[in-house]
Amino acid sequence: MDLSQKTPENIEYMIESIKSKLRMASGAAMNASAFSVDRYEDIQDVYDLVMSKDNLSISEVEALVSELGRLRKS
Repeated sequence: MDLSQKTPENIEYMIESIKSKLRMASGAAMNASAFSVDRYEDIQDVYDLVMSKDNLSISEVEALVSELGRLRKS
């Protein structure tokens, strides 16, 4: 997947990948449509971080979920 393009489809791919990796029980609450293409670089930074880790601590997951919440459209 070419994530260099700022598209809603790429945001959806990254958000779904993050939810899967974090095993988010409340993943349904984190819909890709809740994120703006304007925040693409920030979302990609979170995606890159999550995908680079084999394991995440509970505090890391909480921090990442908090960051994703901050990046949502208001």
